[in-house]
Amino acid sequence: MVRFLLARPIAVLMVFLALMVFSVIVFRTLPISLLPPIDVPQIVIKVNYPNASPEAIEQNVLSPIREGLMTLNGLEDVESKAGSETGTIRLTFDYGTKMELAYIDVNEKIDRLTNSLPSDLTRPQVIRINTNDIPVVRVQVIPKPGFDFAEISQLTENVLKKRIEQLEGVSLVDINGKKERIITVTPDKAALRALGMTEDNVINAIQFGNEELPGISVEDGQFRYYLRLATRVDSPDDIMKLPVTSDKGVTVDLARVATVQYETNEVLGHHLFGEKEGLVITVHKQASAKMNELLPKVYEAIDLFKADYNQVDFELTQDQSVLLNAGISNLQTSLLFGGLFAFGVLFLFMGNYRMPIIIGISLPTSLLISFLVFYFFKISINVISLSGLALGLGMLIDNAIIVLDNITRKRLDGLPIFEACVQGVNEVMSALVSSVLTTLAVFIPLVFLSGISGALFFDQAVSVAAILGVSLLVAFIFLPMLYHFFYRKKAVQEENGDDSRFFKIILKGYKSLFKKVFSYKKLSFGIFILLIPAGLALGYLLQVEGLPPIEKFDAVVEIDWNEPIGVEQNKDRVLSILEAMKGAYLKSETDLGVRQFLLFDGESSLQEANLYFLFESQESKSVQMQRLEELILGNYPNAQIAVLDAPNAFDQLFASNIPFYEVRWKDLATKKPIEEGRMDEWLSAFPVKEFSRGPGLQKEASVIFRLDGGKLALYGISPRALQEQVKQLFGVYPITDIKRFGEITPIKLKADKTNFEQILNNNFLRGKDGNEYALSNFISFDYENHYKFVTADKGGLFQSVILDSKNPTAYNAEIINWAADKNLGVSFFGQYFKDQERIRELVGILLISVLLLYFILAAQFESFIQPLIIIATLPLGIGGAFIILFLTGTSLNVMSAIGLVVMLGIMVNDAILKIDTINRLKVQYSHLSGRDALDKALYEAGQIRLKPILMTSITTILALLPVVFSSGLGADLQRPLVFSVIGGLTIGTFTALYFVPLAYWFIAGGVRHSEGGTTEESLFK
Repeated sequence: MVRFLLARPIAVLMVFLALMVFSVIVFRTLPISLLPPIDVPQIVIKVNYPNASPEAIEQNVLSPIREGLMTLNGLEDVESKAGSETGTIRLTFDYGTKMELAYIDVNEKIDRLTNSLPSDLTRPQVIRINTNDIPVVRVQVIPKPGFDFAEISQLTENVLKKRIEQLEGVSLVDINGKKERIITVTPDKAALRALGMTEDNVINAIQFGNEELPGISVEDGQFRYYLRLATRVDSPDDIMKLPVTSDKGVTVDLARVATVQYETNEVLGHHLFGEKEGLVITVHKQASAKMNELLPKVYEAIDLFKADYNQVDFELTQDQSVLLNAGISNLQTSLLFGGLFAFGVLFLFMGNYRMPIIIGISLPTSLLISFLVFYFFKISINVISLSGLALGLGMLIDNAIIVLDNITRKRLDGLPIFEACVQGVNEVMSALVSSVLTTLAVFIPLVFLSGISGALFFDQAVSVAAILGVSLLVAFIFLPMLYHFFYRKKAVQEENGDDSRFFKIILKGYKSLFKKVFSYKKLSFGIFILLIPAGLALGYLLQVEGLPPIEKFDAVVEIDWNEPIGVEQNKDRVLSILEAMKGAYLKSETDLGVRQFLLFDGESSLQEANLYFLFESQESKSVQMQRLEELILGNYPNAQIAVLDAPNAFDQLFASNIPFYEVRWKDLATKKPIEEGRMDEWLSAFPVKEFSRGPGLQKEASVIFRLDGGKLALYGISPRALQEQVKQLFGVYPITDIKRFGEITPIKLKADKTNFEQILNNNFLRGKDGNEYALSNFISFDYENHYKFVTADKGGLFQSVILDSKNPTAYNAEIINWAADKNLGVSFFGQYFKDQERIRELVGILLISVLLLYFILAAQFESFIQPLIIIATLPLGIGGAFIILFLTGTSLNVMSAIGLVVMLGIMVNDAILKIDTINRLKVQYSHLSGRDALDKALYEAGQIRLKPILMTSITTILALLPVVFSSGLGADLQRPLVFSVIGGLTIGTFTALYFVPLAYWFIAGGVRHSEGGTTEESLFK
């Protein structure tokens, strides 16, 4: 095949040019995003029920919804959490479930359940989690002084949002911090009592005045007209003109008994930018959109907004394209330095400029054609797929150097240039195919990891397979054609008849050390064997992390005040903290109370605040975060604080809301939460002392109203009338809505903002005897500590504790006995079990990878023993990488693990080619005695393969070295990868240079040969 294609260079060139043209076209259509579009198998249902307790939300809302969703296909787990005025249900599905269909099913079931839910409950929000739901940027909208916040909210909702949604590539625009304008009706209680009226008379008058006839029409001859009541109200003035009639027939204008005006509706949450209240718009991209093209459009739109709407200040924050730009920048840097250093190293080793030019053409060609594979597999250009391309570049350079070096050797053996190209490629073809297959044998099984990890590895596996497959195509067809073109008029003596002086010095050192190693074979082999466990043992000393620590100048502070405060008090506390921190940060933004985002899948309550800070430096951030923590705890000792790095898309994707190790129990007798006092007593005897209370055991102070049913019956007052009066007096009572062309203005009864005891004393109900009685006669109250949340799962209501012990499973038996004594059903849950399952999966997949590796190599060498040599070199490379990671204080994380795979791919490539060369040379020297043939084959194979492995290793190391001395997000992310590669390709490669021939000598039976025969000195010449 090589001979056939090489004889048709124009046809080959046209094919490659066509592929590159198609690749350029395809590349322009590929979506560019931070992460691949991954369907996280979770759906969150959010409930907002103002003025409802956790128990009411659980009983009336969450419990019916949970029971109605139990029959969903693929449902793995259900968890719910009811708090004051809010509730959430989190549905977890089996991985692989079609989440589009699951989302539709959940919405259909919610619609069917609507009639069984409270009538005043707004429809629960159903949120489907996807990596594209992570906002790419946040737009701060800050009203200038003197402008109405409700009007700015309308501008944001009706104008700004729609203008941003029209940008190409935007999928959704979400808003937090909105305030709506309402009409409030404040009754004049003295006037009402004087006229013998109640609030109900006012409410009935407004509702009657805003009624609409539904679809009634009349005929007038041949014409038909639809009726519209002329009594509909449009403004506070219209409402104040409505007649109010008492039970005794007294009628007055509503203006005499109530005040009606426009006001801003009470909200459950606020958004602050700095110390100013405002709104925030989050922009989400479409799955097929290019982030690097979308963000400039958003910035351009904001510039237009600044010119068009001078009543508002705009600011852009938390731009998520920084990570993507870092990944692209690193790939560009790797290509640039890889090309420059490849040219320099090749020139240094070979002393001519043609080889570097050939590799300089092949690298971008391979990379560009790889994007065709991306297109057919529907892979986007993202950080994961880019890391796969970067990973494959090392082996691409390796393959190119090996092929070119082998062709050169064939020319030096006296073959014509055409035959040298054909035989040079054919000789290493099977070995290079095996090396690519062994690399894929490591990556492909990782696709079968469960969860998000497997989905992420799919993109990486496809990108690695793409670039390695294309690199073989280029190495076997395009490179020999280029070699033939560049060297067709050059004699062999002109191109590289002799090695460079630099390489001769290295070769001399290699030969010298090789002789010494083989003079003491058993001792040398023993030292190498001991190095394997010694290097691997360093792995236990390395800190294990997910992502490497990245130098971030921003941070997030999550605060739970742990006190029964309202959202306005929450806002005042946050503003006092920001005032105390003024000048210590560059930017800050705060989401406090309940968030209005449609796609917010977390939990929020009135007592919580989420503060974001941007600082000048890492040092400033550390100092100020410590100061902030002391400031909050000094003023609010009950507060719970979590200081975190500001989440990027990676953190949001991999972050788990599951506790590490949670002990759950259910009361088997009552199926209800255990009473607080009894639970405190039981927890004092809990077997583990190091624990924290789960959500279902956290407490908050509450006011409990108790109705006196006996007195109500005695005075002839119905409990329903009393409950309705309480609803009107506490909070904002909805009367009706004014609806005009899609705009809805609620009309609400406004209550007194006084102490609730005064409200009970100053408001009255009329008894059967016609007299009025204060509400305090029928209602008593107590201050009590009650559970803050009510938690439930598939099995019903549960309570839990979270263990902080390093070895939590050690107490399982004692905990089970503790629960059994109290008739509790106990279960264990948490991230600990998921991690254990993932580790078992990973171990199993790695074993499969090693088996695949062995099968491929055994087929390549037609031997059951020789593959073991290659597998034994892997720990040497890993040990070398661990040494550098340990010396530099770097953790073992995702990026250093990718570096290990890059390095092992190059090491395996070298070992495969070295053994393949030894086998061929053994056949070539078969006329010598057994031991002599083996020794000479080992010696010459080392020399033949020395130049390619050194050139590959040095080129790769030098290309990555600038990252070590760089700063910034991209460099922080890539540095662990660089240290892994450098460690493996220096220490690992150096040891493997001598370990492979030694191991081959022992395994091939060198020790069984007689000590006679040709001397080693004569062979090592």
